[in-house]
Amino acid sequence: MSNPTPKVVTPVAAQPGRVVTPVAAQPAAAPAGAAPGVAKSTVAMSTGAFASPHPINGDTPGLDLAASVPGEPPANQLFRTVMRHNGSDLHLKAGLPGAMRLRGVIQKMATKAISQEEMEKLLYPLLNAKQRIVLDETGGADFAHVVGADECRFRVNILKQRGRLALVARRVNTSIPTFEKLGLPPSIEKLCHYDQGLVILAGVTGSGKSTTIASMLEYMNQREALHILTIEDPIEFVFVDKMSIVNQREVYLDVIDWHTALKHAVREDPDVILVGEMRDQETFEAGVHAAETGHVVFGTIHASTSASTISRILDLFPPLQHHAIRQTLAFNLKAVVAQKLLPSIKPGVSRVPSNEIMIINPTIKDLILKSKDDKLLDAMRIGFLEGMVDFTQNLLDLLNRGDIDRATALEFAPNPEQLKMAIKGIKVAAPGIL
Repeated sequence: MSNPTPKVVTPVAAQPGRVVTPVAAQPAAAPAGAAPGVAKSTVAMSTGAFASPHPINGDTPGLDLAASVPGEPPANQLFRTVMRHNGSDLHLKAGLPGAMRLRGVIQKMATKAISQEEMEKLLYPLLNAKQRIVLDETGGADFAHVVGADECRFRVNILKQRGRLALVARRVNTSIPTFEKLGLPPSIEKLCHYDQGLVILAGVTGSGKSTTIASMLEYMNQREALHILTIEDPIEFVFVDKMSIVNQREVYLDVIDWHTALKHAVREDPDVILVGEMRDQETFEAGVHAAETGHVVFGTIHASTSASTISRILDLFPPLQHHAIRQTLAFNLKAVVAQKLLPSIKPGVSRVPSNEIMIINPTIKDLILKSKDDKLLDAMRIGFLEGMVDFTQNLLDLLNRGDIDRATALEFAPNPEQLKMAIKGIKVAAPGIL
C-alpha cells in the first residue's frame, strides 16, 4: 500500500504590509516527465513551479497513521513532505493542519486538523524514555530525528502549549556545504586559521549560524590534523573524520549536562571546540576559559550585528562585572560574524546569507576596552583590507553578484540611504573613531 502524503497549500505572493492568506492548491496536469500522480501546483514560487506530493484521494484529506512505513514512526509522513518540497521547518499543533516553512513563509498542508489524540500518536514515538521524562517534567524536549537510513536530519523541539502538544522541527542538511556554495565572504576562510581564541557567530534563530560554523569546521577537518570537539544539544551536522579527528558529544545523551561537558572538554586534548549557544554566564565563562588555555573556541549568540554582540554578552553579567568582561573580550575574542538569511533570486537557491565580519585588531580592541561600542562599525569599515565587512557592503556585493534584488537589499539594509549611495558609487568616509 502506498504511503499517503499530505498536499501543500500554497500562499499567494506576499506584498509588503499585507497579511498572506493561504489558498488551496488545485490539482493540475502533471508536467512532462513527471512520475504518475504528481501534480503541479497552480501557484508558482518565485523560483519557479514546484511539484506537489501525491494528492490524497477522497473528500476527507488527512493522515492515515496506520499506513506509515513499517518500523518508522507515523510522523515521518510529515517529515518527508517537508523534504519533498525542500522546506526548512515543520510545524505541528493540536487543532490545526500540519504546516511547513517554504522560502521563509509558513504554508499549511491540505490535511484535516490534527487532534490531540493524533498528535500524541505522532509525537510520542519520536521520544525515547528519557526525553519523555524531560518533556513531562519541563514542558519541552530537544533532540535530533533522522528520517529513514540517514535520509535527512531534523533538529526537533516538542513543546506543550495551553496543555496540548506541538512540534517545531528544523531541517538540517546531511551534507556540509562549502563557503562557495553558501556564498560566504572570502575572508571567512581567514577565521579558520587561528591557533587559539574565541570566534562568535551572531544572528537570530534560523539565520543559518549552525550551517556556517559547520562549514568552517569541515574546512579545517579537510585540511589540518586536529582534534575537533563539538558539544551540541542536539547534534545537527554529522562529521566524517578526514585529516582531523572529530568527536561530537550530545548533551543529555553522551554527557549528563553542559557544565560537565565543558569541564571535560579542556581535558580531552582538543585543538578546536564548538560549544554551541552561549546562553548564560556559565557557558560563556567555560568557552573563554578554553580559549585562554590555548584552544580555538566557536560559539553562537543571539545578536543582530557584530557590534551588538558585545552588549549582548555583557547582558549575561551584572553591571559590576562589565569592565572585567570587556577586558576578557578584548584579549580573547578573535572575530564576530553576524549573519542574516535573505531571499535569493539566483536560480536553484532559496536563501543566501548576508554577513558582517568584525576581526579584533588593535583599534577594535581599544574601542571594546573604552566602551566605545558605537564606534565599532566605523572601525570595521576602515579595516576592510584586513577582511572586515559590514552589512551595507555585503548587501552591495550580493546585489552586484546577482544573488538578491534591489528591493531585498534595501529592506535588510541597516541604513537604506547609505546603501543607495553605495549603489550609486558614492562612498561615505568614516568619521574619527578614537
